[in-house]
Amino acid sequence: MTGVQFRKANRGDLDNLLMLEEACFQSDRLSRRSFRHWIEAPHGILFVAESNGGLLGYGLVWCHRGTRLARLYSLAVYSASRGTGVARQLLEQLESAAAECGHFFMRLEVAKSNLAAIGLYQRLGYTVFGEYRHYYEDDSDALRMQKKIQRFDTSALERPIPWYCQTTQFTCGPAALMMAMAGLDTNIQLDQATELDIWREATTIYMTSGHGGCHPVGLGLAAQSRGFDVEVYLNTRDPLFLDGVRSADKKSVMETVHNRFLEKAHERQMDIVYADIDQSQIKDWLQAGYGVLVLISSYRLDRRKSPHWVTVTNIDEHCMYVHDPDNSALNQQAFDCQHVPIAREDFAMMSSFGVARLRTAIAIRKPPAGSKAPTR
Repeated sequence: MTGVQFRKANRGDLDNLLMLEEACFQSDRLSRRSFRHWIEAPHGILFVAESNGGLLGYGLVWCHRGTRLARLYSLAVYSASRGTGVARQLLEQLESAAAECGHFFMRLEVAKSNLAAIGLYQRLGYTVFGEYRHYYEDDSDALRMQKKIQRFDTSALERPIPWYCQTTQFTCGPAALMMAMAGLDTNIQLDQATELDIWREATTIYMTSGHGGCHPVGLGLAAQSRGFDVEVYLNTRDPLFLDGVRSADKKSVMETVHNRFLEKAHERQMDIVYADIDQSQIKDWLQAGYGVLVLISSYRLDRRKSPHWVTVTNIDEHCMYVHDPDNSALNQQAFDCQHVPIAREDFAMMSSFGVARLRTAIAIRKPPAGSKAPTR
């Protein structure tokens, strides 16, 4: 279609955007408030297509803060303009804008029954990598699709590691460990009972606020108790996570917990390496078939400056890929948290936590056949 212009949406488009939304969707509609939010959101890209001053369609992309993943949140074109190339051009404009912002992948979900849209996405290079049952308000299913919008090899992206969503605000460590273990042993139960059992075994008791997070050595001991060989990297011998704790009594308790974890690790002959973990070591672990967890600062993801455990699923020349067990961010779906691409230079900064610049990681594997399993 000729004579079509593409531009960023502004507040003057709100009425027309709402009219288009009502014309195109019977359910799952964006509200005026939502459109206003995305027009102003620094992590959103909202483009409109117009001709002779009339709106033909819009496309909305959500750029995940702190990662190189973009998500096509909504795409709508008036019926009179469908089949004219407007949707294709609009999506290409969005892909280019997302790539210019440094994002490597575009992901989307589309109704399984929407064959026209699926055909468009496939012609543009999107591939199906999963499915959601009962995804939409009308209970219909959705396909999950993805496209690489910057050129580099991602042939080894998918590792057979299941994703699990933490069920509390303080159990990212157990959730990340469960995913790593389940990638090596299909008998591992991904459920809340296991999650809370591991948290009780590995908790520091206190953190900067609320319930305690999990200590890397505590998580290592929990994995060892479940039959895994474990290697923990720590770049400090000091007690962990004390920076934001003001109470002297709480600090004393956390120091006691820290020391007790180290005593248990020594008793069980669990490997603790006091060194600054680097990405080459993580790559070596993955290539050797280990499951890997890394502690990051969540600031670049949610601005909360909290220690947060993630499971590493792959690494390539450009990105570290992680399963993030926390999907509590606004509008974040489960597949937004799976194999999340984070540029390696960004990950280098994210994997340093607090004033003390703590770096820590855990690698686990199943013991070689015939070796003696670790005991409690």
